[in-house]
Amino acid sequence: MSKETPCIAVCMMDPRTKLCFGCGRTLPEIARWHKMDSAERLAVMAGLATRMAKAGLEPMAPQPKRG
Repeated sequence: MSKETPCIAVCMMDPRTKLCFGCGRTLPEIARWHKMDSAERLAVMAGLATRMAKAGLEPMAPQPKRG
């Protein structure tokens, strides 16, 4: 994965918070990610740990690559 993505290949949305269990992004953020410039991506990533903590979500470990 690129250094400019928080994706850890755990792509499941929490129905309560609407955040991805793996990275903490919302579906709109995930959908727009490739259109964001580097500064916007880094700004989103800077707040993900706090966002997940406030939502009561524990960080998950990255999934190993398959194949």
